[in-house]
Amino acid sequence: MLVRREAQRGFLTYHLASGDKDWRGMTRFVLRRLIALIAILFCISVGAFFLIHLLPGDPTVTILGPNDTPENRNALLKELGLNLPLWQQYLTWIWNVLQGNLGQSFITHQSVSKIISSAFPIDLELIILSQIMALGFSIPLAIASARRPNGLLDRASTTTSFGMLAIPPFILIVVLVLLFSIHLHIFPGPGSYVPFQQDPISNLHTMILPAIVLMVGSTTIYFRLLRADLIATLQQDFITVARSKGLSDRYIMWRHALRPSSLSLLASAGLNISGLVAGAFVVEYLLAIPGLGFELVNSIQQVDYLSVQSITLFVAVVIVLINFIIDFLFTVVDPRIARE
Repeated sequence: MLVRREAQRGFLTYHLASGDKDWRGMTRFVLRRLIALIAILFCISVGAFFLIHLLPGDPTVTILGPNDTPENRNALLKELGLNLPLWQQYLTWIWNVLQGNLGQSFITHQSVSKIISSAFPIDLELIILSQIMALGFSIPLAIASARRPNGLLDRASTTTSFGMLAIPPFILIVVLVLLFSIHLHIFPGPGSYVPFQQDPISNLHTMILPAIVLMVGSTTIYFRLLRADLIATLQQDFITVARSKGLSDRYIMWRHALRPSSLSLLASAGLNISGLVAGAFVVEYLLAIPGLGFELVNSIQQVDYLSVQSITLFVAVVIVLINFIIDFLFTVVDPRIARE
C-alpha cells in the first residue's frame, strides 16, 4: 500500500510538473507571437503610409477642381496637415489610430470608420459564403476520389483541379458573367448588388456569382489537400484493423478516416485568409460590389491618403489577428508546438 501511494504521488508530481512546463511554454509562445504581431503591424502601417505618398497625383487637385490655385492649394494642404514632414504626418495618423480615430476621407469627408463598418460586412459575407460552397464541394469530391485512387473520377477531378488553378480570377469573372448573366440570365451582372438589410433573398442572389469566383481556388486547394490526407490515412494500421472487424467502408471513412485527415484542411482554410481577402478585393472591384476592396481601389485612384492608409491597416489587423488565433488554437490542441 505504501509503495502504491508513493507511486501515485510520483505520477501526480510528474504530470503537474509537465503541465506547468506546458503552461510556461504556451505563455512564452503567446508573448513571442504578440511581439511579432506588433512588429508586423508596425511595418505594414509604415509601408501603407509611405507607399501611398509615392503614388502620382495630388488629392488637392481632386478636392479643389476648378478652384485649384496656388493660394487655395496651400491653404488646403495646411488644413489637411499635408504640409507637414512625412514623419510628422505618420506619427499624427498612427497616434489618432491608437486612440480609435481613423480620420475622415479627404474626398468624401465621410468617416473612415463608417466606410469600414458599412463595407466590411460585405467582405465577410462574400468570404463566408465562398468557403461554405468550397467545403461543400471539396469534401464529398475528395472522399469519392480517395475511395478509388487513380479511378476515373479521381483522375478527372485531379486534372480539373490543376486546370482551375491556372485560370486567373478576372478571366473566370468574364466567362461566368457572359455565361450566367448575359446568356442564361440566371444571376444578375456587375453593379446589381442589393444590400442584405434591404432584401436578404436578392442579396444572396447577387452574391452567389462572386462567391463562385472566389470559391474556385479554395475548392481546388481543399480537394487536393484532403484527398492526399485521406489516401494516406486509409493506409494506416488502425484502418486495417477497422476493416478486419467487418466495419463498412462508409462507416470507416466518416468515423475513422475523415476526422484525422481534416486537421490540415481546417488549418489551410484558416491560413488562407490573406489570399481570400485579396481575391475578394479583386472580385468586388470587377463586379462593382461596394466592399472594402471596391472602396480601397477607389481611394487609391482618388489619391485619398487617409482612407487608403486606414483601410489597409484595418485589413492587416484582421488578417494578423486571425492567424494569431489559429496559431494559439494549434498550441491548445498540441502543446508540443509551443515548446518547439
